[in-house]
Amino acid sequence: MILTIDVGNTETVLGLFHELDPKVEPSEAGADLRPVHAWRLATDRRRTADEHASVLQGFLDRSLSPSDGPLRRGVMACVVPVMDRVWKRACESLGLSLVAVDADAELPIRLDVEDPAGVGADRIVNTLAAARLYGRDTVIVDLGTATTFDCITAEGVFLGGVIAPGPRAGLERLTEAASRLPQVEIAAPPVVIGRRTEACLSSGVFYSIVDGIDGLVRRILEEWGPEDPLVVATGGLVGLLAPHCRSVQRIEPHLTLIGLALADRELAAR
Repeated sequence: MILTIDVGNTETVLGLFHELDPKVEPSEAGADLRPVHAWRLATDRRRTADEHASVLQGFLDRSLSPSDGPLRRGVMACVVPVMDRVWKRACESLGLSLVAVDADAELPIRLDVEDPAGVGADRIVNTLAAARLYGRDTVIVDLGTATTFDCITAEGVFLGGVIAPGPRAGLERLTEAASRLPQVEIAAPPVVIGRRTEACLSSGVFYSIVDGIDGLVRRILEEWGPEDPLVVATGGLVGLLAPHCRSVQRIEPHLTLIGLALADRELAAR
């Protein structure tokens, strides 16, 4: 078994995968390209390595069975630098080696941007996942703390993209700036035209996010001009927002974890 760790600014997602055979192309691996188990926890910069190890051990104890086989190693994408060492120490305390993916990782992709070192690890493994799973020019919409739009060619070249404020960040900024506005959840409203302040705010928040996604995808495709593009959505808010986006053709909640499992496959073969 392989442990994948996706450390985001708000949440950390953990997943367990069967070890992928380097001799088998990912498209032939079938169910192995889905996590056997997956968990989410808050990214807490105050939590120590020992606390992370305890949480991780608890997940493993509740989920792993003898039939799953041994846990061999871990691979991580981390966009919170301070958490990098914490997770490495946590895994080491459990006897687990951990590799962190970054722009220097020897993966079969190319970062065709001005500052490759500045590309987040999550965007790197998303590029690998898109190239291996879809084999088409792809726009990845990642709905997390920030909303990112990544342009990835069929050959696995990352061309750049867009970084926009995430849905929750925009809502928090609005309610901070307008103190008389009530707090609302991000949720699909029953109607667009509200007849109470809360309903007006709920509709405005939700559809400005959804239509903003569709609008940015449209502008990206107009500028890029791929012949047969695929738009794939992922991230923590994908289930809430993506079904309402007209531009999204496919939803893959665990795309980053899948990319990490594929990265492990590539790195282990070297």
